[in-house]
Order: sequence, then C-alpha cells, then structure tokens
Amino acid sequence: MNPLHSIKLINKTALFLLMIVLSSSLAFYGIIINWPQDNPYDEVRIEIPKGATLSEIIRILDERRILSNKKAFLVAVKLLGYETDIPAGIFILKRAKTNYRIIDQLVNGSPILRKVTILEGWTVKRIAKLLAERVDVNEDRFLQLCNDPQLARQLGVPAPSMEGFLFPETYYFYEGETPESIIATMVATYRKTVQDEVRARAAEIGFTELELITLASIIEGEAIYDSERATISAVYHNRLKLGMKLQADPTIQYIISDSPRRLLNKDLKIDSPYNTYLYYGLPPGPINNPGKGSILAALYPENNDYLYFVARGDGYHTFSRTQRDHNRAKKKFQRVRQKLRRELKRKEQG
Repeated sequence: MNPLHSIKLINKTALFLLMIVLSSSLAFYGIIINWPQDNPYDEVRIEIPKGATLSEIIRILDERRILSNKKAFLVAVKLLGYETDIPAGIFILKRAKTNYRIIDQLVNGSPILRKVTILEGWTVKRIAKLLAERVDVNEDRFLQLCNDPQLARQLGVPAPSMEGFLFPETYYFYEGETPESIIATMVATYRKTVQDEVRARAAEIGFTELELITLASIIEGEAIYDSERATISAVYHNRLKLGMKLQADPTIQYIISDSPRRLLNKDLKIDSPYNTYLYYGLPPGPINNPGKGSILAALYPENNDYLYFVARGDGYHTFSRTQRDHNRAKKKFQRVRQKLRRELKRKEQG
C-alpha cells in the first residue's frame, strides 16, 4: 500500500473518531444541561443564604424537592462554570423543571428586594423593628450586633455602638439578608457623607467625630424644619462654650422606656450620663441616627447669641437670649397648650 495513502487513511480515521468523541461530548453536555428535574412546583420561593457553598445550595434545593437528581445538577453547574456564581438572596423559580432553567434563574434571575426607608432621627431600636417587619431580620440579633464594640471597630465606627452611624436613607435589601450585611451597608452609606473634610471641620471647631454626631443627633431630635437646624445648633454651641448644661429634652426621651411622651419633672432627675439636665457637656454618644442636614448644622452653627428656645406649638421654636425672655416664651406656649386641651375636650364632649 502506498505510504501516503496509508497516512491519509489514518488521518481520516482519526478525524472520524474525533468527530464521534466531540459529538458524544456535545450530546452528553446537552443531556446533562437539560436534564429534567421532578420539581413539582410551577412557582417556588427559594432562599440562598449568604456564603452558602454549592453543596449547601444543592442540599436546600433537594430539601424543597426541586431536585430529583443531585449528581446531574452538580455536573451541570460545573459544566456551565457557575460553581461560585450563584448569589445569595430569595428567588422565585418559575417553571424550573430542568437543570438549565433552575441554574439560569438562580444565576441570572433577580433576588427579591424590599424597599426600606430609614428616617432621620430614628434610633437603632426603631430601625431594628422596621427591618424585622420588612426583610425578616432577627430583631434581637440586629440590636445585639448594634451594641457589639468589636463589630463597631471592624466597621471603623468611632464608638462602641452603632447608634448615630446607621445613616438615614432609602435602601433596597434582600428579603432575609443578614443583620451583619445590613449594618455594614448602612455604615458604608454614613461614610459617604462623613468624609475627611467633615472630620477636618469638626476638628477645627474642637469636636471629635463622635462628639459631632452626638450633637447632630440632639439637633435632629429637636428640629422639625430645616430652617431652624443651624439656629438650634448655635444654642447648644453657645451653651457648651459658656459651660452651661445643655438641658436637651431629646436626651431625656432617649432614656425613658415609654418615649415619646410629654416629659415630667421626675424624668429630669433620672441619673444617667445621657441626662443633660443633670450632667454638663455632651452625652456619651448619639441618641439617634441623624441625617445630613443635622450633621451640617452641627458643623456650621448660625452666628447668634441665643441660649434658650422653646416650642411654639406649630413645629417652630421661640429663641431667647435671656432667662427672662425664655420664661415669657414658655408661658406663652403653656397658654397655647391649654387652649388646645380645651378645644380637644370640647370636641370629645360634643
């Protein structure tokens, strides 16, 4: 036989065998990728916890009866190269009755997100309650982490507690997202607002970052309207400079168990470092989580010589320079309050 002919025959045979191998491989690939799973649901909710391994994900799917062949699913995931690409979150799988449809919806589908709006001036307790309602966060665990000094250090919080550093904003969290992840996200949002220039300005006026946020939280507790924030800030700055007690009602609201309510004289005598009627200077830490407006007001107080203010009954305040003027303003407010009570009583009787 002609040697050249033999070589051609060998090449054709090798090519034929290669085509068979490739065809078999493609067929195996197609069969495994589209392997049917006896998922009994047309629509099913699946939760993939943060940090779950592929074997843990397979176990979750198997427990929910979505998989009837775990090995085929494992091979399919590896063939597609998605061993580490299945994200955490809660998913709705729709008509996912093959390996491909299950994998595609887990990798490329969108986890369920919940809109959560944290308002300025909310405490960590109020935030925890809302998160428990909206994204099924364990309320006690969230509060425990918010008071964990080690976690605070890890996140760069200049205090042993997260109070003051969970920035008010509208967030979108996965349903069932971990408390650790939510806290980290909120602190990171805080960091976007309180950057080096803010800390530099705080130092310029003689404040640490913690002192700045503490004062901002008191301003947040007092102010309803933005137009008054810098004026209220000035009152507290003036009192601090003169060595006067701050006598800030929001600090008392923070330490009573049934807040918010009208304060009583006995409340002002509670022995707590947060009681600014008893102790001089700022309290040990923030009393709520202030927004950007109050932080800026704490940094840039209005230039005035007010030392007192009292509510007017319409959300605004009357500011005074002397105790005498302040007492007049308080009496005026008391008359407004008495008038409102009489009107309310008449309505109840009528």
